Amino acid sequence: MSAVADPADTPPPKRSKLPLILGLVLMLAGGAGGFLAIRSGMLGFGSGAENAGHDAPADSHGTASADDHGAASTVLPTVAFVVLDPLVISLSERSSARHLRFGAVLDVPPQFAAEVEAIRPRIVDVLNGYLRAVETADLEDPTALIRLRAQMLRRVQVVAGEGRVRDLLIQEFVLD
Repeated sequence: MSAVADPADTPPPKRSKLPLILGLVLMLAGGAGGFLAIRSGMLGFGSGAENAGHDAPADSHGTASADDHGAASTVLPTVAFVVLDPLVISLSERSSARHLRFGAVLDVPPQFAAEVEAIRPRIVDVLNGYLRAVETADLEDPTALIRLRAQMLRRVQVVAGEGRVRDLLIQEFVLD
């Protein structure tokens, strides 16, 4: 008998893990470099670019002082608000609550404020109809408010017309 090794008995050579490790390190370095470039404003967008050129000195509370530059570093957009009439919705007898009190304000561009104000009764009617059709279990779910708000905003935008209502701000949503 000879001591020649059978090729089927020899283990295959192990592959190097160096390319995998090198790829992971380069990926992490590229991600961190991209984050820092955007964050510092080197690419022209991101939080660093928003604050570029607005280095107002901070007062004792850590906020930017408007006295030295004549204006604050952030400019708020112009908005108009249309206050909707409060709604009281009767709920079904199966519910633990008997009524829903709902109040909201619409965020509209200033040039459309008069138009949206003119159709306010129609908007209140749409919201009233929607809230009466919603299941009581959906109203009692604490996480449902986000979904309900999105549904109501979409209905208001359809009634008011494209671009006339930016947002629906819920002021009161009380089950009692």
